[in-house]
Amino acid sequence: MASKLGLANRVKDKACEGNIWVEILGLVLQHGALNMALGFPDFRPPENVLEALSNAVIGNNHMINHYTRAYGHPRLVDALSKLYSITMGREINAMTNINVTVGAFEALYCTFMGLINPGDEVILIEPFYEPYKEMLRLAGAVPVYIPLRMTHTCKSVTSSEDWTFDTSQIREAFNSKTKAIVVNNPSNPLGKVFTFDELNLISELCNEHDVMCIADEVYEWLIYDGKKHIRIATLPGMWDRTVTIGSAGKTFSVTGWKVGWAVGPANLIQGIKTIHDAVLRTNPTPTQEAIAVSLETELSRLGSSECYFSSLPREMEIKRDLLCKYLSEAGITVVVPEGGYFIIADISKLDTNGCVTRDEDGQAYDYKFVKWAIHKKKFCAMPVSICYSQEHKYLGEKYVRICFVKTDETLNKAKEILHNWNITGLDDNKTNDEEHKALKLPNGTI
Repeated sequence: MASKLGLANRVKDKACEGNIWVEILGLVLQHGALNMALGFPDFRPPENVLEALSNAVIGNNHMINHYTRAYGHPRLVDALSKLYSITMGREINAMTNINVTVGAFEALYCTFMGLINPGDEVILIEPFYEPYKEMLRLAGAVPVYIPLRMTHTCKSVTSSEDWTFDTSQIREAFNSKTKAIVVNNPSNPLGKVFTFDELNLISELCNEHDVMCIADEVYEWLIYDGKKHIRIATLPGMWDRTVTIGSAGKTFSVTGWKVGWAVGPANLIQGIKTIHDAVLRTNPTPTQEAIAVSLETELSRLGSSECYFSSLPREMEIKRDLLCKYLSEAGITVVVPEGGYFIIADISKLDTNGCVTRDEDGQAYDYKFVKWAIHKKKFCAMPVSICYSQEHKYLGEKYVRICFVKTDETLNKAKEILHNWNITGLDDNKTNDEEHKALKLPNGTI
């Protein structure tokens, strides 16, 4: 008789696989590598945002340190309703159209669990934010993958705008089983800002097939080169079928605060509220109060050069260009992002002294490259192949994701590593076979 002490079926297969981030970050600590993989700024957030949290905690209203409204602190949902009423061009009801969550991650989870049924098909555009796949698995959904492909392969400098989907392929993906499509705009890891034509086609297909859109727009304020961010919820017929996900962490450079939200029609938000209520019930009050105060400040500055929503992308664009320059000088071809936190870099032509090979061991080339770079170059990036389905993994194997939203000091450290990339480093006396063996993963890891 089987023991009753085992894991639930929904997690037991996944639990045996291990976690790529545990593996990679363990190697970073072991080798003292520069971590350019994870998406967080290592610079100080705006002073007024920090002051808002300090005042919330130690101010005169001690009730801020206790429970607040389950679906969002009243002051925060009020500020969000004002902001999104402006950006979406319609009245957003603070009580019925918004649910505040512990980070955008929870907003995504509650959206998938509250709106998707087992067996529903959900379209994911590759490369995608890799947790989507696992959340959909837990919801019992069937993912349908549509890869973005580079359209101008002969260009010496490529941009995320050069990547697009095949229109006939995306049309074929919509059918009677399709429940939703996820549109991450700007996207992670690619940094693509979807064009009006691309979004308009998606909206037409959603309307034609009665499909929902989950619009992950956490990088909504991080758009570069004068590009325009088009909210798919504002296109004809889309408000009633779109949930828009936002993030205070990305908006105010406070990723550790874990404040996010979902905005949409009341009937869809109700499903999200139901899951949120079962999982967490309520969110921490002080951080919500601080984000509310910070949003009120930016609302008064909206459209001016002083607004953080304007100054942050200007500063990040400079950092993006610097890191692209450093990577290019090291002989690495980059895909310049139009938005977001990340650059993806083509590592297929980099010399690894035979330590990273394309053999049949089941490990993706970029994953082996990342482990080698951590060990040999003290530099950590993220393998992009994890952002693809098994079928299309080969499309991502020659790329790694690198975060450029860093201090000048961190970027200079990256510059030094990249400048010396082709200079022989540690363990020079090891043979290639020994190096290759040292990079093997233990059983059970991805």
